[in-house]
Amino acid sequence: MKTRKYLSFLMVLLFFFTACSDDYKYSDVDGLPPTIVLSTSNIKTEPGREFVIKAKVEDKDGLRSINLKNTSFNLDKTIDLTLDSIVYSFDLDYKYKTIKGLEGDSFSVEVTVTDLGGRTVNETVLVTMDGDFTNPVFTVSPDEAITVLLKNQTRLNVKFTVEDDKALGLVVINIPELNYSKEITEFTNSNKTLVFNDPVTLPSTVATYNLILRAIDKSGLETSKTSVITVSEMPDFPKMYLADVATVNELNSDVFGVPMRIERTGAYQYKANYYCRKAGTEIFFLPQKSDFTPICFGIDPVDNTKLTDDPDVAKPIVLNQANVYYEITFNVKTAVYDIKTYSIAEAIDPIPHKFGSVSLDTWGDGGSWLQEFYFGYMTSNPKEVTRFVQDATNPHLFYLDKALTLDAGENMNFVIHNWHSDGWWNYCTWRVDDSQEPEIFGYYGNYKNPAWTKPNTTLDNWAKPLVKQTGSYKLYFDAHLGRGKLVRE
Repeated sequence: MKTRKYLSFLMVLLFFFTACSDDYKYSDVDGLPPTIVLSTSNIKTEPGREFVIKAKVEDKDGLRSINLKNTSFNLDKTIDLTLDSIVYSFDLDYKYKTIKGLEGDSFSVEVTVTDLGGRTVNETVLVTMDGDFTNPVFTVSPDEAITVLLKNQTRLNVKFTVEDDKALGLVVINIPELNYSKEITEFTNSNKTLVFNDPVTLPSTVATYNLILRAIDKSGLETSKTSVITVSEMPDFPKMYLADVATVNELNSDVFGVPMRIERTGAYQYKANYYCRKAGTEIFFLPQKSDFTPICFGIDPVDNTKLTDDPDVAKPIVLNQANVYYEITFNVKTAVYDIKTYSIAEAIDPIPHKFGSVSLDTWGDGGSWLQEFYFGYMTSNPKEVTRFVQDATNPHLFYLDKALTLDAGENMNFVIHNWHSDGWWNYCTWRVDDSQEPEIFGYYGNYKNPAWTKPNTTLDNWAKPLVKQTGSYKLYFDAHLGRGKLVRE
């Protein structure tokens, strides 16, 4: 009886292996282990980034599997190559993403290939965290257009700051028309930063020059900036900005909104409306966004009834009343200015309902549509709006209570929009004048406060500014001014 059971067991095993052999038509050809040809034995990456292991795997007897293993990555992946038919050649193209908090500089991934005969071969891929995928960033740089006023001694301060997340290699500064050229190879902050400031004397004549900046990191990644410098008499600036910060770094550490764009009302004439939260706030007016030079409008120390354009002597305009709106008008040609205030109650905005109100008579027919009215930061659709907080003192002022964590090189994508449970409805919403460089938030909603007489914007532009520096940012929005700012926390 035992012999019969044993013979039956052997027959089952024989049938199994015969069937397998028939299915795959497997038999040893050379009896040798598989071969692996790696595309590279050293992959450079960084924590939180995906990397790819590529290799050509071959075996004349047929391939069974490929295993990739590293305990620090929590990686133990087996690729089964016996699912359909015998595979003799396979192009490995395996993607893996490490965690952002990964600790360590280098890791070995063991690649093991097994053929149908059970023979194996091993190769090691060294994965190091020294990869460089980010171009240098000019965190402070001249505007694309710079005006230098014609004077007895005409001077331009070439000022910029450039940073790289790994290491800078070379920075080049050129003004071809002046035969001005500098190459910088020594940097601070472990070779990650260059702060450059060089006063250049220009010929005292009307002219145009090109300023070209190039920054190249150790990996060869490059970023360039070009500015057109115009030397002239006082121009009629198409744009003007209000600066309520004290340093160049503060002018450039925002994503958008600092300095604040103001209104041009006529030739050489400008009007600034500004909400003052703190008594003693100091402001200047700038025709360029990135610096207080070469032109800065402030109080003339010789005649405080006039403005001066000289950044070396200009005194700040001091706003002494808190929790009021200021309106300042000035003329850059005559240097005459005027200041007045108006209350929060006198300020109006296009918001059609009280923020947070319920049971709205949206259509004016005694019924209700929305259960609750609010709006905020929207990156996808109105069901996903992050609700604004309304300022306790000024109902026109809103902000995100929680900071936004943003990465350098990230392009944002958002609008200010009403929440709605059913999805899209542009009932109360704002769009921007320019997606890449948002300065004005124009009202785009279907409904608005009847007292708001300004026309709606026709530009359906989402805000898509580029983030220059990784960090936490706070978003503020003034519905009366139609201005927003995203600044470092």
